[in-house]
Amino acid sequence: MIISVATKAQMYLDKINVTDFIAPLLLRLYLVPVFWMAGTMKLGSMESTIEWFGNPDWGLGLPLPFLMAWIATLTEVVGAVCLFFGFATRWISIPLIITMVVAAVTVHLPNGWLAIAEGGGLFASERTMGAIQRLDRAKEILQDNANYSWLTENGSLVILNNGIEFAATYTIMLVALLYVGAGKLSIDHLIAKRFQG
Repeated sequence: MIISVATKAQMYLDKINVTDFIAPLLLRLYLVPVFWMAGTMKLGSMESTIEWFGNPDWGLGLPLPFLMAWIATLTEVVGAVCLFFGFATRWISIPLIITMVVAAVTVHLPNGWLAIAEGGGLFASERTMGAIQRLDRAKEILQDNANYSWLTENGSLVILNNGIEFAATYTIMLVALLYVGAGKLSIDHLIAKRFQG
């Protein structure tokens, strides 16, 4: 009985393969604004981006900051466009993964895992617990001296911890695209069909 039910359930699951283009499409479309906004923001203030890449005191302290800033920026902008259209998806995933790993190690890793500071839980650190204490104090000040309900009517106040959580998530999504490709709803699929048939 159980085997029969499991077999039927598997049969129905196998039928959804017709829509297997949905998963890579959703991954691509989720990542497009992430990389587009990051790249165009850098592009809009390239001088300060280069300075941030090179400055060891308050920036990343990377070697060849001019080159590194331009490579990262163009990778993000071109990557967003390629992901949107599903063009050269597996190829563009490689430099995007490298960009995310460099960002995770140079920018986010010193802040731990959490992207948003939390005071408890498995990934909470002394830094995030301290951030929550400061957030609680800031909330008290705002409740006493400002229109707190107006300030929070569209969302809660949080402190950005800037840990590796988002960079790791985007990297995992890109690794999935590297392996599965852009899916059937993409220029890559059209090109593959044209040259295979």
